[in-house]
Amino acid sequence: MADISVDSGRAPRERMEVRRVPFSYEQRSTKERVGHWNQGSPEFSHIVNSGSLAMPYLEPYLIRTMRAARDKITDPQLQKELDFYCAQESTHFRQHKKFNDTLSEAGYVAVREIEARVDRDYKKLGEKKSLKFNLAYAEGFESMALAIGEMLIEDREYLFGNSDPAVASLILWHFVEEIEHKNVTFDVFKHLHASYFWRMLGLVYATGHIFWRMGQGYRDLLREDGLWSNFKSRWRMLKLLGRIMKNVLPKWLRIWRPSYHPSQVPDPTWGLDWAALFDASPEGAANLDTTRLHEPQPVALT
Repeated sequence: MADISVDSGRAPRERMEVRRVPFSYEQRSTKERVGHWNQGSPEFSHIVNSGSLAMPYLEPYLIRTMRAARDKITDPQLQKELDFYCAQESTHFRQHKKFNDTLSEAGYVAVREIEARVDRDYKKLGEKKSLKFNLAYAEGFESMALAIGEMLIEDREYLFGNSDPAVASLILWHFVEEIEHKNVTFDVFKHLHASYFWRMLGLVYATGHIFWRMGQGYRDLLREDGLWSNFKSRWRMLKLLGRIMKNVLPKWLRIWRPSYHPSQVPDPTWGLDWAALFDASPEGAANLDTTRLHEPQPVALT
């Protein structure tokens, strides 16, 4: 475990930490119980599952992009922040791969094609597009991820309440750290290019691309469960997506301000409390009590 206090003059003092969180996923009795880790909302479960399946391909692409830019950066402090960003992202995709394997092992045949589509996309972007474009994509994705992280934490009781503690903890940990490193890709892009047009191009492209692929993924998973053609499930999905968009859209639109910087977004108190819980009990932070998500508390031992 390593940490860094960042005080570069570009943004308020921040803390980034590379955490080894001891997540584990118990074997469940049926395929659906693995995929529907939120039994009250198989639709939200598969939205998250689809996003998770992208991480072992998206995040290595982001890391490659940042590392390709590193030697062009003239600010040693920003280089140091970039290194910690890459280290955090490396832990993210490895933890997601561990969870994704449980979906494949449970018998979800759609997993292979979902992963293959995303893998092809990010290989093509890295090989065919310029470093400037890929940096704009990385910044666009991270700005959008900050908005989603805020939404997930704000609406955590509705979205994750009474769900599997390990999976809920995985997703909330990931986005706590997305918020923690919120400044890095923005500062790298600004340092090298400082183009409002390219920043907006990256935001629109990254948002459209990842939402498109996630949409394909959760539809495939729901079809495999026989739910995509179910009227009640489709209605629940529409209401869920409406709720998510209502909460995310204002946060996404603020990114369009020419004066925008991620440091303008305050860190959620719940995220800071989660970090304190991890410092006191990594096992507890990996197994949050999803009946008490108003505050980060571990599942009580029985």
